[in-house]
Amino acid sequence: MSSLSYHEVDKRGFHLGMEKWRRLLHVLVLFLAAFSARSQSFVGVNYGQVADNLPPPSATAILLQSTTISKLRLYGADPAIIRSLSGTTISLVLGVPNSDIPSLASDPSAAASWAAANVLPYVPATSISLVAVGNEALDSGDAALASQLLPAMRNLGSAVAASGVKVSTVHTMSVLAHSEPPSSGAFRPELSADLTGILGFLRDTGSPFMINPYPFFAYRSDPRPETLAFCLFQPNPGRFDAGSKLMYTNMFDAQVDAVRSALDGLGFPEVEIVVAETGWPYRGDPDEVGTTVENARAFTGNLVAHLRSLVGTPLMPGRSVDTYIFALYDEDLKPGPASERFFGLYRADQTMNYDAGLVKSASSSYTSPSPPAGTTVSTPPAGRCVPGATPNTSADGRPTQPEEQCHSPDAVGSRAAVRADRLFFLSVALSLLL
Repeated sequence: MSSLSYHEVDKRGFHLGMEKWRRLLHVLVLFLAAFSARSQSFVGVNYGQVADNLPPPSATAILLQSTTISKLRLYGADPAIIRSLSGTTISLVLGVPNSDIPSLASDPSAAASWAAANVLPYVPATSISLVAVGNEALDSGDAALASQLLPAMRNLGSAVAASGVKVSTVHTMSVLAHSEPPSSGAFRPELSADLTGILGFLRDTGSPFMINPYPFFAYRSDPRPETLAFCLFQPNPGRFDAGSKLMYTNMFDAQVDAVRSALDGLGFPEVEIVVAETGWPYRGDPDEVGTTVENARAFTGNLVAHLRSLVGTPLMPGRSVDTYIFALYDEDLKPGPASERFFGLYRADQTMNYDAGLVKSASSSYTSPSPPAGTTVSTPPAGRCVPGATPNTSADGRPTQPEEQCHSPDAVGSRAAVRADRLFFLSVALSLLL
């Protein structure tokens, strides 16, 4: 074995060191790409079809692929829409109408037929992640329908089990008896028996609890300027939850965490939450407060930015809840107040009603608008967290109160995720350099 000179050893060591740094740089690029891709995966949209002027499914598929929207929820199982998304990366949630619940509940073969017609022919070419059995069935006022919901879910779950498609159902926030403060979140006692069975099914099958929180409706019931700022993710004094010692800076997090508290209180901490609907109308009747383009853009744009940040909520920091924005298009045939017909991100001709930062070329350029004219943003008391705060100081530099946990996009809300990502990357880096 020949000996190497000092210079040869030094030269070889230099090349080995450079190779390690090149490998480290490669891992860093992959890590950043994966992180960016992950931050896009939480945003979905609802595709309502109560309209007579919607574009063909093929055009909708092209539109969706021009955005960062990665999930689409249908209220039925339109085969043309399902086929149009074959081979794309967009995953689908299909819907079973409430009218089909009785037959699926009473006859397993009806559930098998539904699955054979609407799910099994399309997977895996089309990504179908979940089937929602019924929409807001527990809030329908039909006691018989509520009692049939779980049997229908079980029968359909058995029918699609081999495909890996999950089964759940969608609820309104009215299933909660309490939601303010979030730590007091609890389900209505008269629904506890039905919900306990449903949640047991969701836990056993690894399916999510699907809920429709709407800060817009919260603002409508309390139309004060400070409530509007809280609902639009804009600077506000925050709301301190004395039960959890957590500070909330937006209504969306407060509503989601109220659901989390209710699930935990009923004994189902392992069941994940999916926001099946949330949105803000950009137009309404003269007596409908807050229905402006500016508010709709602020809510949706700030919501998307909030989800991408991976901040999470005060009770669930460091991860974002899958969220489906309502809705993809305006629906001109929807009954009710005018606002029901103006929730769309897009008009039927596929032009944007407003830019929420979802177009791929503009996905990182959304800037939160200033609070609407006439909105007074109160100065928060010491220790209250607002955007710009840090773990130990509020936005204006004052110390936080000892019992509070500051939670803002710039503060500790994302610390768990950041720590995990840093530890992972550090471990990889050390393995390459050692």
